[in-house]
Amino acid sequence: MTTPRSSPASSFERGTDGPKVIVAGVDGSDSSLRAAAYAGGLARRQNALLAIVYVQPVMAAGAALGVPVADTTGQVAEELVAEVRAATERVRGIWDVRWEFHTFPGDAYNGLVQAADELKADAVLVGLSESAGHRFIGSVAVKLVKAGRWPVTVVP
Repeated sequence: MTTPRSSPASSFERGTDGPKVIVAGVDGSDSSLRAAAYAGGLARRQNALLAIVYVQPVMAAGAALGVPVADTTGQVAEELVAEVRAATERVRGIWDVRWEFHTFPGDAYNGLVQAADELKADAVLVGLSESAGHRFIGSVAVKLVKAGRWPVTVVP
């Protein structure tokens, strides 16, 4: 005896037919750029959208002291976009990847969570933390894994 199956339209689950949106967190570090490159390969093979996300740190203390924080983080974002565009141009015609660049304000963890939620991510990729401080407060990657909302890949 066979059991009836529900129709595909009524049982849709995000990510079951392969990822449609892959989020890669970048901050300019070597490991984050490797994560973006790895995510680009996944996106190309899965015909998914690669959403490259830079979280602009909000440094209230620096702003209070008159440090032009917004200008600095905006410049980092512009440099990252230029680097991604250059990398895309180098492989144009060989590999084509659909990609977008997004910036979100805040700390890295909350910014990536917001990005993944808003972009309806099927997977999140980040680079291995290069900071010694993560041993005390926990790395962004570990926090994303513990959130348990998306598959998370950490690229060394």
